[in-house]
Amino acid sequence: MTIPALAALPTQAASPKELGSPALNIGIFLVFVVITLFIVYRVSRSSTTASDYYAAGASFTGPQNGIAISGDYLSAASFLGIAGAIAVNGYDGFLYSIGFLVAWLTALLLVAELLRNVGRFTMGDVLSFRMRQRPVRAAAAISTLVVSFFYLLAQMAGAGGLISLLLGIPNSPGIFDGQALVIFLVGVVMIVYVLYGGMRGTTWVQIIKATLLVIGAAVMTVWVLGLYGFNLSSVLGAADFNSAKNLLDAGNQYGKTPTSRIDFLSLAVALVLGTAGLPHVLMRFYTVPTAQEARRSVNWAIWIIGIFYLFTLVIGYGAAALVPKGQLSAANVNDAAPLLAFQLGGTVLLGIISAVAFATILAVVAGLTITSAASFAHDVYASVIKDGKPEPGSEVRVARRTALVVGIVAVLGGILANGQNVAFLVALAFAVAASANLPTLLYSLFWKKFNTTGALFSMYGGLGISIILIIFSPAVSGKVTDGKSGSMLPLGVDFHWFPLDNPGIVSIPLSFILGIVGTYIGRNRISPEEQVEFDRKAAEMEVRSMTGAGASATAVTH
Repeated sequence: MTIPALAALPTQAASPKELGSPALNIGIFLVFVVITLFIVYRVSRSSTTASDYYAAGASFTGPQNGIAISGDYLSAASFLGIAGAIAVNGYDGFLYSIGFLVAWLTALLLVAELLRNVGRFTMGDVLSFRMRQRPVRAAAAISTLVVSFFYLLAQMAGAGGLISLLLGIPNSPGIFDGQALVIFLVGVVMIVYVLYGGMRGTTWVQIIKATLLVIGAAVMTVWVLGLYGFNLSSVLGAADFNSAKNLLDAGNQYGKTPTSRIDFLSLAVALVLGTAGLPHVLMRFYTVPTAQEARRSVNWAIWIIGIFYLFTLVIGYGAAALVPKGQLSAANVNDAAPLLAFQLGGTVLLGIISAVAFATILAVVAGLTITSAASFAHDVYASVIKDGKPEPGSEVRVARRTALVVGIVAVLGGILANGQNVAFLVALAFAVAASANLPTLLYSLFWKKFNTTGALFSMYGGLGISIILIIFSPAVSGKVTDGKSGSMLPLGVDFHWFPLDNPGIVSIPLSFILGIVGTYIGRNRISPEEQVEFDRKAAEMEVRSMTGAGASATAVTH
């Protein structure tokens, strides 16, 4: 195979520890932080009520919210993890891009508009609309916190990899090393965003970040294509030539064994169904004034996300083609995009792209944190502990305190999650979300007989099954890759018995089944009077979800 212009390609062969200027990298990042903190300060003065803090007073337009949704969705997994997976495994890595994008069709067709019509601030508002408030809201809050924790791990793992690359700090777990200190500082900035800016400040950070990320990815994509005469086939050929694996064939990561083929299918199911159950994505539908704007938001998000994932294909193969052999492997898979930036534009482009990646992590973690805080404060504190009658201002105070706790947990989790592929970690979060939340949401919106017992069975059952299968899977222990541990725990620790990395193909169907079983069990526990009220609320929910009659982001729904 002839590789056009191969001799003319950049061949900077610096060690990763020598890449760029740490001062420049951090300096560009600090510029972004200062600008966004100023914006958060300006908008924070209007985040006083629960509606302002949780949903920005439903003041954003569909296009604005669509850009913010794409900013929330295009996480470290999308930029660092997918590019790295494609660079190392070729077509198998592109599965993440396809799955993440197709998942938005599920969200658009099944939940976006209906969710906006029924809910107020959180997923718990929808699930408890016609159910018993306390148990369902508690379950929704627990599910939200667990899914957010898995997603937070992915983002902080991405932060750890960037810090290792840019500052020359070894990428190894530890509590008292320099990398842990920088992760801590990243967490502090994120907490400031959430504490003072609320959803309004976080949304503007997402909009800025999404714009920078798409522009940065576009520049790298055009640059790579330009080096090969804007011929994608030449890029693919050069990547295959420069890689130890055949990147033009499928099966580098999945498909070599029957188990890996099933794992491939399990991952695909989790990716496609997971988005419609992600609490931090669902919460964004409440920041617009109408259901029509919620639908416009998703349309905008699909276009932006789809274009970006096309960029990741070129960036991933470009990294495989241009990064010198030996610098990129499964051990530092998250470094593909920064390493490519250094090969293309040297220290300056590396600093800019790395700052954008840091901004990506900060913004997504802020969105996850405010979602977790809102779920606990609104669903647990206000609705369960205070029985729907919290003191004025107390709900927002509890949300801010919860954000502080979640931020601390995120920092500690990030320190322990260093070195893991962030796209893979996010796929685990998708599996948990699709198992615990999606069946309950769909049954609540479309099945009139669905009741409280069914909701609790599907949520707790799906959550428990998915987490147990993850804990005892090769993702946590027992996997060996190129003589090294391919799991979260070190080599030599092996207690796995579930053969698949991703549990989606098992946990998601079981959750749907548990919802049905619980519903029929619960029918015998409802008194005639409760059944009449249940039927009334079910009819009201159906009309409201389909028409939007009575829906308001600031009006109490029950």
